[in-house]
Amino acid sequence: MRFAMMTATGLLLAGCATTGETPDSEPTPIAPSGDCDAAPAQGLLGQKASSELGARTLELTGATTLRWGPPGAVFTMDMRPDRVNVHYDQDMIVTKIRCG
Repeated sequence: MRFAMMTATGLLLAGCATTGETPDSEPTPIAPSGDCDAAPAQGLLGQKASSELGARTLELTGATTLRWGPPGAVFTMDMRPDRVNVHYDQDMIVTKIRCG
């Protein structure tokens, strides 16, 4: 029973894992910077989510990790100063860019 619970928990947590891939399944380039500042990337709101937009977001924010937020996604609450979150809607339009 304990093994079954551990396996189920592992599978649930695996669904929260970040793969580093963009919505169009292209690998995301990693910027060599560090702490994230979302303010410079706010001009990307309203654009279509793509690997190019992901790379530009990393460049503008200085983040080293990109996490895509599809519609209805549930995020872990861990705060990471090196990560930028890019949320988009069902039409793949970026609706929010924030650090964490």
